Amino acid sequence: MPTFPPDRFDEAPADLHRVGAHRAPKRRGRGWIAFAWAALATGLIVAISVVGMFIINDNVSFENPFGGASTPIPTETPIPTIEPTVDPAANVVVLNGTLTDGLANSVGDLLVSRGWTVATRGNASASDVATTTVYYSDPSQEGAAKGIIQSLGVGSIALSDAFVVPDQVRLVVVVGADYPLPQ
Repeated sequence: MPTFPPDRFDEAPADLHRVGAHRAPKRRGRGWIAFAWAALATGLIVAISVVGMFIINDNVSFENPFGGASTPIPTETPIPTIEPTVDPAANVVVLNGTLTDGLANSVGDLLVSRGWTVATRGNASASDVATTTVYYSDPSQEGAAKGIIQSLGVGSIALSDAFVVPDQVRLVVVVGADYPLPQ
């Protein structure tokens, strides 16, 4: 094997602690720089996340979970009930929905005796109506419809356009099989 004469690269200083020809010695404090970059990146990610949550939620409130002001419990608002009324100005139509002859007249007479104005009495197109029903087309007439049911003592009310006549506001009573016949 050939031998070469020694040169300046053959003698390395003892304090370098090199493990190869091209590695430089580690600088002091190099670990703190990596830690600082990692901490900066973590802080930046947290800040972006917080801003993103503000944007997504549109509001953030920090409340004390261990007491203090509490959120009020919502209460149900009562639905106003409409009381039955007698409206002598209401235009009432009585229709017989059963096979009993003269039932529309007797129901009309009963309503007139209780303060109602009965404009028309007649037979319904169906003769097999099971339930007495008062039809009204304007929500403001609900109290009057309930008043007719109270006057008759039987039946139900229905908001419907089934018996609407243009330019007329009226209550239509269709007497059904549940109406008690006079003895």
